[in-house]
Amino acid sequence: MPVTPPVPWRWVLNRTRAVLRSALTTFVVLTLTLWLMPGVEGTDILDVLGLVVLVAVVGAVLRPLLLLGVTALGGWGAMLLGVVAQVVVMVVALELDPAGQISGLPTLIGAAIVAVVVAALLDWMADSGSDDTFVREARRLMRGVRRRAARRAGGPLFALRRPRPGSEPGLLMVQLDGVAEPVLRWAIRAGNLPTIGAWLRDGTHTVRRWHTGLPSTTPASQAGILHGASRQIPGFRWYEKDTGRLMVSNRPRDAAIIESRLSDGNGLLRDGGVSISNAFSGDAATSLLTISHAALPGRSARGWAAFMASPYGFTRALVLGVAEVFTELHQARLQRRRNLLPRVSRSGAFLALRPASMLLRDVNVSLVAEQMARGVPAVYCDLVDYDEVAHHAGPARPESMRQLESLDRMLGVLQRLAPEAARDYHLVVLSDHGQSQGATFRQRHGETLDEVVGRLTETGRPVQVVSSGNLSMLYLTDIDRRTDRAAIEHAHPRLISGLAAHPGVGMVVVRDVDGPVVYGTDGTHRLRDGVVTGDDPLLAYGPGTRDDLLRHQEAVHVGDLVVISAVDPVTEEVGAFEELVGSHGGLGGWQTDAMLVHPVGWPVAADLTGPDAVHRQLVAWLEMLGLRKPDPEQVSAPRLSLSHDG
Repeated sequence: MPVTPPVPWRWVLNRTRAVLRSALTTFVVLTLTLWLMPGVEGTDILDVLGLVVLVAVVGAVLRPLLLLGVTALGGWGAMLLGVVAQVVVMVVALELDPAGQISGLPTLIGAAIVAVVVAALLDWMADSGSDDTFVREARRLMRGVRRRAARRAGGPLFALRRPRPGSEPGLLMVQLDGVAEPVLRWAIRAGNLPTIGAWLRDGTHTVRRWHTGLPSTTPASQAGILHGASRQIPGFRWYEKDTGRLMVSNRPRDAAIIESRLSDGNGLLRDGGVSISNAFSGDAATSLLTISHAALPGRSARGWAAFMASPYGFTRALVLGVAEVFTELHQARLQRRRNLLPRVSRSGAFLALRPASMLLRDVNVSLVAEQMARGVPAVYCDLVDYDEVAHHAGPARPESMRQLESLDRMLGVLQRLAPEAARDYHLVVLSDHGQSQGATFRQRHGETLDEVVGRLTETGRPVQVVSSGNLSMLYLTDIDRRTDRAAIEHAHPRLISGLAAHPGVGMVVVRDVDGPVVYGTDGTHRLRDGVVTGDDPLLAYGPGTRDDLLRHQEAVHVGDLVVISAVDPVTEEVGAFEELVGSHGGLGGWQTDAMLVHPVGWPVAADLTGPDAVHRQLVAWLEMLGLRKPDPEQVSAPRLSLSHDG
């Protein structure tokens, strides 16, 4: 007869502490709520204690049922039910209260909302802003996933109270969107990234720079990293002459079309991998919050449902997200009062991005935790917090660095969750591009690039101007094919020379009979043979600029003219054609300096230029770990014996 293993005393102690803390929090919350609500004369401590017990009983009964409902609904239904789940528990408890301290449905709902908000704030203050509560909930989720897996396999359930990582390896790839390698190193040296900093100091990981090339955008980089096909994307936006369609890569409908062009079935995540919060799927078996799939997680994603239904999940993130809006308003006001330049408006839609990014970060980590418990071989997840804030605040400003610090904490959370995983996961952290700072083109010159083009072109000959950061592509829309210099000058004699002479423009690239040519203020550079006439317009952008421009000219749907803003030779600031103080998409500054953090001792290609090269590197590591079958046309990477890398 099998012997039941003894109850681990640490688990009992931790559970006891959690119950006592929950009871204390509920007591304080209910006391404050009853004090704040009008019409409540006074509160007896015994009545409040009774209500605490009632809330616990109602929660124990209703929360599993609500979780089942959230799981069954999936997607938007889960989100909507998750919003009201905590309120429902509190309303039912207050309605059943024998003391009848609050009566009337409107009053009950109001009291429940107040109680949920106060509880979220108290939990945050009790953790001193740490992620302890989030980690506890994630561990509970992971253990539930493993128990269900054990139940299906017929194994013992109690043994999973203290799981050990599986012996099989796994690869977890986390993208910190928009983090330049110099910014990462600076933050590590300042001591602001304790998780990554500890990896580097302990010698488990190393960090290196990789060059994104042109365009330095998330869609192009992920097309390369996930599918090895970055040349399918010439910018964040572009115009397609054959269809007359303006493509915007973060629109789900357009992203789905783009992925159909990228995918050949051999993406990075093809062998059972999972894509979380990316632009494209990488041919993953499971895609969650992936733009090209245009759907919220469904019924199978228990991590989504658990996050939405948990009092420490969606409700907490929603309440703290509102606080982020006020934080953003305060930070924007400080910039104005100090006359901090460059700066842009931080109102409007951006106010909603701050809490949305925070919510998405917590959801993503919950989904990653679930996949780690399931034991999937590989996960690729994009965390966008830093990039969104840096666009409007500046890539090295305090509020942006605060977001980077929060991402470092999330990496620490994943590290703490590793013992609950079904595999021994190795962690790789990378970015898709950097960011460059600078006053915008309009701020510097009093007009937009569209307005400049309008002055230089003739009426009746339309030109589509499509910008991505400090990269802009111009299309002569009345010509159904890509146009060369002679045709452009015939249609608009002043356009090329006028743009090249503008102080805000650093280079204009156009196809000529001898291949693409770059025009600057006082010189030209023939890209194919490198012949320079006058002052070389490429000098300010670095030694790899010629190769970057040549590769970009081979991208599909590239513009008839490619325009890149001027770069300051001293500060390396650029002038974005969009109203963004931190930008990427073109050349100049740190926007092309991405980073890659990986375990020490792993073989790395000598040249990591372009996202396609990073794709090949990640594929080689997957093959090395035995997580991907080698492509029949390629020679697989050599197998290495790996030790645990932390």
